[in-house]
Amino acid sequence: MPLFFTLDDIYNLYKIDPLKTIDGMVILDQSNRPNREYADHRHQFEGLLLSFLTKGSMRTRIHFLEYEINAADIVVILPQLMIDVQYASEDAEMVTIGLSLDFIASFPNLREFIMNDEIRWQPVIKLQGEERALQQELLTLLQKAYHKKSSVKKKDLLQHLLFALINIISEAYSAHSERKELSKNRTHEIIDDFYILISKHAIEQRSVKFYADKLYLTPQYLSTLLKKATGKSVLQWIDHILLMHAKTLLKSSNISIKELSNQLHFSDSSLFCRYFKRHTGTSPKSFRNKF
Repeated sequence: MPLFFTLDDIYNLYKIDPLKTIDGMVILDQSNRPNREYADHRHQFEGLLLSFLTKGSMRTRIHFLEYEINAADIVVILPQLMIDVQYASEDAEMVTIGLSLDFIASFPNLREFIMNDEIRWQPVIKLQGEERALQQELLTLLQKAYHKKSSVKKKDLLQHLLFALINIISEAYSAHSERKELSKNRTHEIIDDFYILISKHAIEQRSVKFYADKLYLTPQYLSTLLKKATGKSVLQWIDHILLMHAKTLLKSSNISIKELSNQLHFSDSSLFCRYFKRHTGTSPKSFRNKF
């Protein structure tokens, strides 16, 4: 099971009617309900996510940093960045647009959009005045067009509405020239490089020295930098990624606990079960059967 979810995974997860799918695009109306965990299946997506919180509030960690998200905020999750929802209010409602990498690759303006470092390091933005009203109208039109009956021009219509919406968001970022200092600095570069390494190796490499050596840093410096910038040390991030893998496998597959522990490179299933319970407060079996 890959760590990065694709559109097909989302179609299966949300049981979307195949007749309503559009190549490379999905639009989800999401609301927080009792006994539902936002974070379980949306932690890393292979494409671009645009989420519009229409009601309530959330607290989420995006690419190692924590953000408070309120009604009318837009959250832009660039491809393969980690998103981990810490909290969502009971009345939270969100509309999310997901675009696959193949879809993005077909349009130069989208490729440019996902390479924007300012968006990468400031993924939460709120439009004001006319732009906000226009954004709300376009989002409503996108939802209606997405759910209407299939037609020859349906995909073209959705693309035009989508590009108009993304252009408004792009202009909002461009207008914030005073925030240019948020562009990638050395700390951001280290976080980016560490993120790439831990996404690839966390299952089999759990030594701080391994990651420090790869980044040409001392273990103490790397842990101190990450703790200061993100609130977690290297070992805590290794645990975090491992648990994300474990939760994904528990919720999205029927493999046995023993096989799962083997895939995560634990020497035996009892060791994995103790590890999982120590960090989550529940056993793997209970977690799988909880919802």
